[in-house]
Amino acid sequence: MKRVKCTISYDGTHFSGYQIQPNQRTVQGLLEDTLSAIHKGERIRVTASGRTDAGVHAHGQVFHFDTPLTIPEEKWPVVLNTRLPDEVTIKNAQFVPEDFHARFSVKKKEYRYRVYTSESRSPFYRHFALHYPYKISVGEMKKAAVDLRGEHDFTSFCSAKTEVVDKVRNLHSITITEHEDEIVFSFIGNGFLYNMVRILVGTLLEVGSGNLRSEDMKKILDAKDRNQAGKTAPPHGLYLWKVDYED
Repeated sequence: MKRVKCTISYDGTHFSGYQIQPNQRTVQGLLEDTLSAIHKGERIRVTASGRTDAGVHAHGQVFHFDTPLTIPEEKWPVVLNTRLPDEVTIKNAQFVPEDFHARFSVKKKEYRYRVYTSESRSPFYRHFALHYPYKISVGEMKKAAVDLRGEHDFTSFCSAKTEVVDKVRNLHSITITEHEDEIVFSFIGNGFLYNMVRILVGTLLEVGSGNLRSEDMKKILDAKDRNQAGKTAPPHGLYLWKVDYED
């Protein structure tokens, strides 16, 4: 048996998230069905670095699976991509040691969130960026982001539905950049809670719009109360951008 690590990109628009769900179209379900066909009906399980919700995209999601086949590592992207729809692409594949784990070996992840700021909506952004045609201060959002960096209890920025008990995470960096009619948020951390990035973006947009002050961010963190933070930004602007397995 060989363990294969794959990096995958996908447009999450027409998927009900990554994780398999009964009677739903999911990325994991599609991958496992494809691998099953390649393995003559044998069910091959895939394990990813983490799940993404319905409508969320991935630029660099990572998954692994074990196979008895003798296909060379450089051929796996070709073998898989010829059977996958255009909204999914295997970017690369490599053989890894059997103790590699796509989820538990992760050292850090990067998520990005795209916001389209033009006054007029664009049909080309409707599935891939949040349309936010309001006056916004990037400078105030950058000031607010300073208090979010580092290790904190992010209870205020986590969905109340989560079952995770330990809500302490380390945000290594937050960058906010402007590109003409677009603002891109980048978050790099050792792990993320359920809806954490989307709530962070929603709260930072409240700061940028003047509904919250930049100095309110520390108070929201300290409150450890989801009701103190802003709205959850919609899923279609979010991308799992990169997964790192080295410090």
